[in-house]
Amino acid sequence: MAETVKIVNGETKAGTIVNGSAINGHLPKVVKNGSAPAVEEVHDPPDGGTRAWLVMVGAFLCNGVLFGIINTYSVIYLSLQKQLHDLGDTEASSKAALVGSLTIGTTFLLSPVSGILTDKIGLRMTTLIGGVLTCGGMFLSSFFTHNVSALYFTYGIMFGLGAALAYTPSLAILGHYFKKYLGLVNGVVTAGSSVFTAIMPVLLNKLVQETGLATSFRVLSVISSFVIFCALLYKPLQPPPPPPRVKPGRSRFNTFLRSFINFDNWKKKKYIIWALSIPIALFGYFVPYVHMGKFVLDSFPGEGENLPVMCIGITSGLGRLLFGFIADLPRVNRVLLQQIAFVLIGTMTMCLPATGSFTLLLVIALAMGLFDGCFISLLGPIAYDICGPRGATQAIGFLLGLCSVPLTIGPPVAGMLYDHTGSYKLPLILAGIPPLFGASTMFLIRCVKDDTVSSDAVLKDSTHQPLAQTAWDCENPTAGKINGHVREDRRATLASSESLTAGIN
Repeated sequence: MAETVKIVNGETKAGTIVNGSAINGHLPKVVKNGSAPAVEEVHDPPDGGTRAWLVMVGAFLCNGVLFGIINTYSVIYLSLQKQLHDLGDTEASSKAALVGSLTIGTTFLLSPVSGILTDKIGLRMTTLIGGVLTCGGMFLSSFFTHNVSALYFTYGIMFGLGAALAYTPSLAILGHYFKKYLGLVNGVVTAGSSVFTAIMPVLLNKLVQETGLATSFRVLSVISSFVIFCALLYKPLQPPPPPPRVKPGRSRFNTFLRSFINFDNWKKKKYIIWALSIPIALFGYFVPYVHMGKFVLDSFPGEGENLPVMCIGITSGLGRLLFGFIADLPRVNRVLLQQIAFVLIGTMTMCLPATGSFTLLLVIALAMGLFDGCFISLLGPIAYDICGPRGATQAIGFLLGLCSVPLTIGPPVAGMLYDHTGSYKLPLILAGIPPLFGASTMFLIRCVKDDTVSSDAVLKDSTHQPLAQTAWDCENPTAGKINGHVREDRRATLASSESLTAGIN
């Protein structure tokens, strides 16, 4: 049992810490170390500074490199498909497509592993391992350009696993350095994929045509190595989740499982509703992106079949910046903003078969991209709002894992409907329904209330660990105020720390 100090209206009050939990207060903690107590504080994110902006740039590059490579697989696909076809492979198209499908599927499906590893070994080490896997997987692929079975592992699974391990930390680290500007910073970082997706196809296509697949894979391996350097910037500021309590009678397997998975997230009704609503919406969300080219060829022959997707990509990047800024404004409900995005995406998807002109189709594509950026840029901030900084990493990882199922199933189902009907009218109308339904189920978030930890409950159970209800304030209730006033920046926090230490000494 050790001493602790709690700040209440500017005064320090003594208390105790039992099994890591403060009975009379949460933060700051004072732990006896011989005769001199030491102060352990959890500060609010600095919301600026050289290190914070470098972290943002690193996360931007990480997102851009990973999804720039994943989203431009169509260039690799054309060359690989032609190469297999020239070798007499009758299933050249499906085999070449499976390599890219394995990459995106593995990236999202294994994101929960990234969240668990991040809590166990840290953001920096998880990203570093991911960077090594992406770089190594792409380099090994350069030796197997004529062996598609080997590419399933090196390009599909190995690179995909590396991308999963690096992507989740690139979103989670932002909450350690930003609070006031978290939405805008998430918008900037996620816009990295849009920027790289717009640039890389032209460069990669020229590289493949002039040097071939083997050299192109080696160049992509060098580009992937940037993820390793980005990992070195990821110095976490928030403490890791506390170890689970060992309850009498709990099985060893249960205890082992809890040591890896943050079950506190799954005790939050709001997170459960949100984590199930997003995958529901995504069953139809990705259909226009996959089938837009064929839809244009059927409905508007002679027009540029790739132009609508390019429009979506351009405005998606702008939408991430715009709605990231809007999400940081006072009294803006981020969940409601994401609901609006899904409603408009679903509605515009259902309107696609009714477009009478190619110009109108481009206008709809531009609008869809804008709200696509809104949806993506809010994933990280909402995870922090619901699960707090200690639970956000696994919250993002498990959400992305759940999203892998609808992203994989939706487009093939739409393709089957097209094969049976010979038209995209029914597939696109049906694709617009899941986003509307997912947005509707998110209203349930307003109807539930997660349990909060009262001081009485902590007194009764000294081993109880408080659950984070918002991004920072519920985990650190005294961090935002001193003498009844809200702290404006990190310097005020550090100043209060110094005065507290001086008072103790």
